[in-house]
Amino acid sequence: MASPSRVRLGWEIVIVLALSVGRSAFFSVLSFLQALTRDVGLGEQSTSLNPGAATVDPWSVVSQAFSHLFNLAPVALAIYFLWEPGRSALRRIGLDFRRFGTDAGTGILLVLIIGVPGLGLYALGRALGITVQVGAAPLDGAWTAILLLTLAAVRAGLTEEVIFIAYLFDRLRRLGWSTWTIILSTAALRGLYHAYQGIGPIFGNLAMGIVFGWVYHRWGRVMPLVIAHVVIDLIAFIGYPLAAAWWPTLF
Repeated sequence: MASPSRVRLGWEIVIVLALSVGRSAFFSVLSFLQALTRDVGLGEQSTSLNPGAATVDPWSVVSQAFSHLFNLAPVALAIYFLWEPGRSALRRIGLDFRRFGTDAGTGILLVLIIGVPGLGLYALGRALGITVQVGAAPLDGAWTAILLLTLAAVRAGLTEEVIFIAYLFDRLRRLGWSTWTIILSTAALRGLYHAYQGIGPIFGNLAMGIVFGWVYHRWGRVMPLVIAHVVIDLIAFIGYPLAAAWWPTLF
C-alpha cells in the first residue's frame, strides 16, 4: 500500500496538471482526433496561434495582457509546491539571473539545435499532408500585437518549462521514477500538448522534450530552457508574419 506522502504527492501532481498542461494536452488530443475524422486531410486544415493579438481595441489589449498574467497562476502554484523551508525553489530549479549570460548562450544554442530542425519538420509535415497549417496572428495592431505576442511567448515558455521540466522532474523523482522514464514521459506529454497542430509537431515537440529534459538533468537549470522556448515562440509568433509581410514572394 502506498504511503500517505506518496498518495498526497500523486494527487498534487494530478491537480497541477489538471490546472495547466495536462488539461491543455487532453483537449489538444481531442482536437487532433476530431481533425482526423473530418472529410478533409490534416494538410488541408488550419489552426491559428493567438488570433486575438491582432486587435487594436485598447480594452481587448488590456484584457488579454492580464489574461496572460493570470494564466501564470499554475506556474506559481508549481513553484510554491517546490518551495522548502530555508531553500528557494527558484534558485533550486535555476529560474534566476545568477548565470544569465551563460543561460542566454545555452538558450540560443538550443534554439539552433531545436528551432531550425523544427521548422524543417513542420515543412516536411506540410508537404506530406500530416500537419495542419499553423497561422500566426497578423501584426495589424503594430506595437500592441507585438506586446501581446511577447507576453504569450513568455507565458508559454514559463508554463511548459517550469511544469513539464522543473516541477515534474522533482515530483516524479520523489516517486522513484528513473531519469529516462521521467525524460521520455514528460517529452511524450509535451508532444500530446501540441497534438492539435498535427503529426509533425507531435514528434517535433517529443524530440524537444527529450533534449530539454536531458539538458535539465545534466545542468539542473530551467532558465536556458525558458529562454530557448521564448525565442522559438517569438520567431513563430512575430518573425514569420514580419518576414511574410516584407518578402511576400518567399512566403
